[in-house]
Amino acid sequence: MSTDDIDPAGSSAAEEASEGHENALQDVIAVDEDDNEQRLVNRLDAHTGDGIRHRAFTALVFDGNGNVLLAQRAPNKRLWDTHWDGTVASHPVDGQTQMEATRQRLEEELGIEPSQYSDLRVTDKFEYKRYYMNDGLEWEVCSVLQCTLDDLSMEPDEEEVAGLMWVPYERLHEHPKWYRQLRLCPWFEIAMRRDFDDD
Repeated sequence: MSTDDIDPAGSSAAEEASEGHENALQDVIAVDEDDNEQRLVNRLDAHTGDGIRHRAFTALVFDGNGNVLLAQRAPNKRLWDTHWDGTVASHPVDGQTQMEATRQRLEEELGIEPSQYSDLRVTDKFEYKRYYMNDGLEWEVCSVLQCTLDDLSMEPDEEEVAGLMWVPYERLHEHPKWYRQLRLCPWFEIAMRRDFDDD
């Protein structure tokens, strides 16, 4: 597992709940280090204080020519706002598989329908923990899914996605300094590194 030793104070889930933050109304699935489900926990509690390990996914969409679709997180995101991510990342809800959750988020965030790809698959899984300034943290057992689009058309939701960019995947991995201005999300960087380390 990759961890940062920063221990920021952060803001409490109770404080943010009282302010009406939408994440306080949602649950995520707490898991052990082997991704075995433990219980449902409040999403805000899972991302504040010391955090709670929970199930998540990141999905990388390709165009068939070696390019990966990066999505810039909307400025209203609590954590890693305006950072560049793999195509979509989120948390499955209770009773939902990683594949089902990925299909849902691709459609909701980007308007990408299942008919546009046929090879969605889980390619990896890892645990990591990262703090984001004093705003909270991610402590996830993160599955990585990949697919290739046959139809590149999409309709991004501006509430979720601030920008989109096709980037040569291998070049991004081999020359990170060329892309420093993008400020990549840590879970995407880990997924990419592991993808090439496995080659």
